[in-house]
Amino acid sequence: MNSHSSFLGDRRRVRCALLLLSLSLALLGARAATFPALIDDFSDAQHTHGGAPRLLVDDKAMGSQSHATQTCSNGVLAIQGELVPGRGLPAFISVPLLLSTDGQPQDLSAYEGVRIRVKITKGILSVQVASSDVQNFDFHTSGPVTGKRGEFQEVRLPFKAMKRGWSEQTTLNLKTITSVNLVAFGLAKDAFAYEVDEIGFY
Repeated sequence: MNSHSSFLGDRRRVRCALLLLSLSLALLGARAATFPALIDDFSDAQHTHGGAPRLLVDDKAMGSQSHATQTCSNGVLAIQGELVPGRGLPAFISVPLLLSTDGQPQDLSAYEGVRIRVKITKGILSVQVASSDVQNFDFHTSGPVTGKRGEFQEVRLPFKAMKRGWSEQTTLNLKTITSVNLVAFGLAKDAFAYEVDEIGFY
């Protein structure tokens, strides 16, 4: 009886150990699959934290004439330029931060929004989240980043508050995100300038 009870107890202990092992592996797998919280700390002048090249997109193909310069040094990205809208057209300069080197969609469903440490000195800046589900470039965009001008501040921008501009409003599919874009925009000719020293998710 004692040896039989001991055998049953050993089997139960083995099953419990295997169950705990499988749960641990599952949790590790889930953590490994979560996209990193840091998008960029601007420590590399040529590439994002994930290895994608630095980009700057202007509005000339849309008929406007905006222009800007982009510099990255000492862990700070600095953008400055001028918005020059065409007749009856908006003006914009976008800095896309690709989430992968090949532009493939990433799953951000583990996060609630974008956090950015930014200093705005001129103009209007919004943060845009690009999804492979959106084909007309009307991506979900935050409202203008607000706060005291000329000082670095951390701002949190929830995904659920982001809206599309001219298209029917849709829920942002967080499993299909390709980039986070910094967008200066306006309807009149105006200068803009801002600096960012870190951007990520929360």
